[in-house]
Amino acid sequence: MKPRRKTYTGAYKAKIVVEAIKGQQTINQLASKYGVHPNLITEWKKQALSGMPQVLSDRRGRGEKAEEELKAQLYQQIGQLKMELEWLKKKAGLES
Repeated sequence: MKPRRKTYTGAYKAKIVVEAIKGQQTINQLASKYGVHPNLITEWKKQALSGMPQVLSDRRGRGEKAEEELKAQLYQQIGQLKMELEWLKKKAGLES
């Protein structure tokens, strides 16, 4: 029977990554302390540092982007409805 891979919770990973970022102990020391391979700690640290700007970004920026997308979508719908209305007027003979 194959051995199962170990799975680690996000909280456990975060605890290790925070210690790795602090730099008070080496990666190898943390690996032996927590029983995790050093490559995993290095990879988790890279993931945490690359995702940090998104986590700490201003929430207003995301809201504004969503608002702009909604406006663009609504303007597109308005334009489409105007075109359909003009076409219907033309077909019905109501256009002056």
